[in-house]
Amino acid sequence: MYPHRALGSASLLALGSALSLMPSNATAQTALPAVTIDAPRTATRAAARKPVVRASARTQARPPSADPAPAAPLTAGITPSVARALLYQAPNGQTETTIDRSRFENRPAFSLADVLRDSPGISVKQGNGPRDIGISIRGSNARNGFGIRNLVIFDDGFPVTQPDGLSRSDLIDPKAYGAIDVIRGPSSALFGNYAIGGALNFRTRPGRTIEGVEYGVDGGSFGYLNNYLAAGKKVGNFEYSLFASDARGDGFIGNSWFNTQTVNFLGTLQATPDDRFTVKFINNNLDTHLPLRYTLNQFYQNPFQQGCATGDAAAVARGCATVLLNNNGFNTAAGTDRETALQAGLGRNDRRTIVGGRWEHDFDNTTTWRNQFVFDDRNINQPTGATSAIGDFPSYNYMSDITKRGEIFGLESTTYFGAFYNTLTASSDTRMLMPGGNATLGRLQSNTWSETTNYGVRAREELKLTPQLTAIAGIGWETTHLKGINTAYNYGTSPVPNPTITPTTADRQFQNTAPELALLYKLNPEWLLRARVATGYGTPQVGNLFSLSDGTNGNNTQLRTQRNIGYDFGFDWTPNTTLKFSATAFYEFFKDELVTQATPAAGITYTFNAPRSEHRGVELAADWKFYPGWRFTAAYTYLDQFYTEYTEDIRSQGAGGTVFSFNRAGNKIPGISPHELTARLGYEQMWGPLAGLGAFVEVQWKDSFWMDNANLQKAPGYELVNLNVHYKTDLVSDYFKSLNLYFEVRNVFDRTYVASANNIGNTVTAAGLQGLSTAGSVYAGSPRAFIAGMKLAFK
Repeated sequence: MYPHRALGSASLLALGSALSLMPSNATAQTALPAVTIDAPRTATRAAARKPVVRASARTQARPPSADPAPAAPLTAGITPSVARALLYQAPNGQTETTIDRSRFENRPAFSLADVLRDSPGISVKQGNGPRDIGISIRGSNARNGFGIRNLVIFDDGFPVTQPDGLSRSDLIDPKAYGAIDVIRGPSSALFGNYAIGGALNFRTRPGRTIEGVEYGVDGGSFGYLNNYLAAGKKVGNFEYSLFASDARGDGFIGNSWFNTQTVNFLGTLQATPDDRFTVKFINNNLDTHLPLRYTLNQFYQNPFQQGCATGDAAAVARGCATVLLNNNGFNTAAGTDRETALQAGLGRNDRRTIVGGRWEHDFDNTTTWRNQFVFDDRNINQPTGATSAIGDFPSYNYMSDITKRGEIFGLESTTYFGAFYNTLTASSDTRMLMPGGNATLGRLQSNTWSETTNYGVRAREELKLTPQLTAIAGIGWETTHLKGINTAYNYGTSPVPNPTITPTTADRQFQNTAPELALLYKLNPEWLLRARVATGYGTPQVGNLFSLSDGTNGNNTQLRTQRNIGYDFGFDWTPNTTLKFSATAFYEFFKDELVTQATPAAGITYTFNAPRSEHRGVELAADWKFYPGWRFTAAYTYLDQFYTEYTEDIRSQGAGGTVFSFNRAGNKIPGISPHELTARLGYEQMWGPLAGLGAFVEVQWKDSFWMDNANLQKAPGYELVNLNVHYKTDLVSDYFKSLNLYFEVRNVFDRTYVASANNIGNTVTAAGLQGLSTAGSVYAGSPRAFIAGMKLAFK
């Protein structure tokens, strides 16, 4: 037992920077997709032209709104259309799941991993920071080295995916949200570039549901402490909600201390009966130490990187991950020094600020025009390995659309048309680190100036052909323009810093079109059948164009757009009010799939196109209230993903090495766990003196998966068990409304497991024998942890 695992007696010890790795963080999601819509829309259309009444009609018509109707509870299989009306939030025909707040408000939810793990099709892994969680939908982002790609993220309908396709979850504190919509499958017809795997929309708690002030605190193992505040109210025509949190911890891996603050504000004004104005503000400051990723052998030897204060031979023998730094900060002329993450002072010091505004105008009771503008600034200082990335990435996003509800040839219709433009221009430096600690900067290794612009149009039609059958058709067209200049500085071996400067330019334009078709058939009140064929696309990012497979700067500008076409078939079965079951089978065909893997250079990844690959799988979800107070939920995902056309060229080591070609057709795509299951059994006491007391046990299983293209090495699978006890009671007081208490034990059996494993490259000997790169890839998951919390609501 490691000494830092014990729970301190003076106060609650805390969870740590990779708390988000904990499988217990998984919270359940709807057992049925959001496409299970039953309530007729004609009643909504008939609403009178009065602000209070028309709100439901507007909700049906408009895309993501600042004031969504209360999220459908997890128990609802057939959800009224008025409650699920926002076009971007729950478009008809999509395979979609909504995770309601009731599933995670009685547990210490620290990161996205705490709330998404139970959604079918979703997989999470620890990124480079406490709340930096990699999210994949149907494996779409599992192969990315950091951040989130291949899916688009919104916060109350405001995009938090920047124009270059990068999303990071550092700014997301789950306690701020009332619900999360998870849309699975190719979705570029509605969401554009990078929605090749789907989309997420986080909905903050409406002010009227807070109606006062709430203060909460969580604390537990590994120095974890999170103080947070929520305030909200609806006064006349104005409604607001404000969330703020301060979270910090020591971390369970060496050099993983963190401190992060988050503010999230949403305000909506009904200025006139026909006009609504919404303001959104998000700010996150992150200061974290960061461990080095390590090899699988080092994980088996020293999973939590203990005793790694220095990078000497003894530390290396103990399995400590190290980085090689030039003593002079620019070349090897003055020698090198091998240092650990703690010794070098690796970490991240980042800020993310998002400001958005939206104006919605109703021309009449059936037509809504929306205009939305977002400014998003990502400022980074990231000494994560032998180099540090430093830069500012400001972006601008504008969109305008019209939604019209009515009839076509007597058939109920919802028509949508929109246009959009977004751009990001940035200049970022990569600086070499040198010995001295505290991430001492050496000389400039490279500078990248980049400009990314996307613009296009999209249209969508939802037509109710019969009372039982609904057809959906959509199409999107988009142009993406990538411009960039990478200037590399090579200092040779001379002790005099007189670099050779090598510029590499890129000027690429991509045009993409994405159609989709879907059918929903309501066989009877118990059965909903659905079928969908849709397409997605994702262009490379400018940074991908300048990184080679050996980790050096160079010309990789030949990258192409990745595209996929996917077929979904599924059903939702609700035989009674106590049982809901959903099943979806999908088959997706990829062309030029963008695959990312680690390189020999620490922290540097390489991206390439795999000409053809196939992704197929099954998603199952069940929600069963089998006895009063008892509830069982489960989500299972099966993924089978493999190359069908890809030849990889690898050069053997040494000057003038031989190039060997390997046919990867038939090989499994690395990073994909074929089986994932999350199940929860819970009990809530609903009457008597113990009313409000509840508990649940949660089990998560993740199968082993390949880490390399040659399928030589697997990351081990794991099974974890988490336990939770909670209590909520209303307070009879002039000042207090309610009190929530909860206690959770995560990883009850103290399993040591891999919570993150990036793809690694293969090597080849002069004789043609394949091997494995020694690049760091792995982060361990948290050992057993104890977390307790309370929340007090004021009137």
